[in-house]
Amino acid sequence: MQPLWKPAALVFTVLGLLSACGGEKVQWEGTDLSGVMPDLEFELINEDGDAVTESDYIGQPTLLFFGFTNCPDICPGTLASLSRAIDRLQADQQDDYQVLFVSVDPQRDTPDRLREYTSAFGPQFIGLTGTQRQLETLNKRMRATYGYGEPDENGFYNVSHSSAVYGFDAEGKTRVLIKSELPTDRISADLMRLAQL
Repeated sequence: MQPLWKPAALVFTVLGLLSACGGEKVQWEGTDLSGVMPDLEFELINEDGDAVTESDYIGQPTLLFFGFTNCPDICPGTLASLSRAIDRLQADQQDDYQVLFVSVDPQRDTPDRLREYTSAFGPQFIGLTGTQRQLETLNKRMRATYGYGEPDENGFYNVSHSSAVYGFDAEGKTRVLIKSELPTDRISADLMRLAQL
């Protein structure tokens, strides 16, 4: 008859090994979203006018930000902040990242307009948009919001939208929420952490 202590000892040994394999929890500069938010998933249109899904962007750490090209301050400020954070990385690491700028203003933000806009921030920046249903689905998935103001006498309207940046690892798992007001070096630190997962 096998002694009762052996299975118990085996269980504790296995648990110890699993704990060691798990490693330490990542200490983000932003807000940890690991296991809290769903993975990257969408059906949208890229700045070349092609239909794309999240699978087209799996394989690299990815940042996702909602906005619109007529945004007067938050969007250009946030994208510029991300561009500076990428520029702080070593030159051979900078192309390892991609920033998906998802316009929630498809009426004005055509693929051509998006391409022109994102090119000002760097080659890592990619413009995406979609139908209202596609955009609503993605915003709901990411617990983000957007809405349209009343047009003025010239037909111009403003768009309200969430301002946070979502960070995904190379497998498309949601990892961190980055606020654009974080200092550049702290954003860069989170980018490096994303690449290490």
